Amino acid sequence: MSVEDAPEPLTLDLPGSVEVPLLVQVRQWAGSALNDLAEDHLNAVLLVCTELLTNAYDHADGSSQLRLRRNRVPCWVLIEVDDGVVEHQPVVGRSRLGDLRGRGLILVDKLSEDWGVRTHEAGKTVWARVSCEDVSRGISRCPEPSE
Repeated sequence: MSVEDAPEPLTLDLPGSVEVPLLVQVRQWAGSALNDLAEDHLNAVLLVCTELLTNAYDHADGSSQLRLRRNRVPCWVLIEVDDGVVEHQPVVGRSRLGDLRGRGLILVDKLSEDWGVRTHEAGKTVWARVSCEDVSRGISRCPEPSE
């Protein structure tokens, strides 16, 4: 399934300002929306959300929207962050021992099965897909929908 074919998103509109929104509130919103994921998978999704949002505010003009798309079989969560600056493309940094910055996209790359950038008229969307599959056992840790 391609990114464009993903299920309907859960959307959080963010103020277009130079100030980073309270990340704890963003994490609470995402955690509440995905509260039935296994703890390790939820933590990975929350960290990727935090890193993508922080990059949008640090290197662009802030974010206008955060979207989460969840697929159940196979289980994955797609995180999408929009910003209005095409010129500043994400680059995986190199951090050195003792550096306080430069690890965001390294973490996104390690925690995601795939990530990338789509450009459009309003700017760009940086996205990452985090798997909820338990690779070591080959089973899904994503709960079945309740009826």
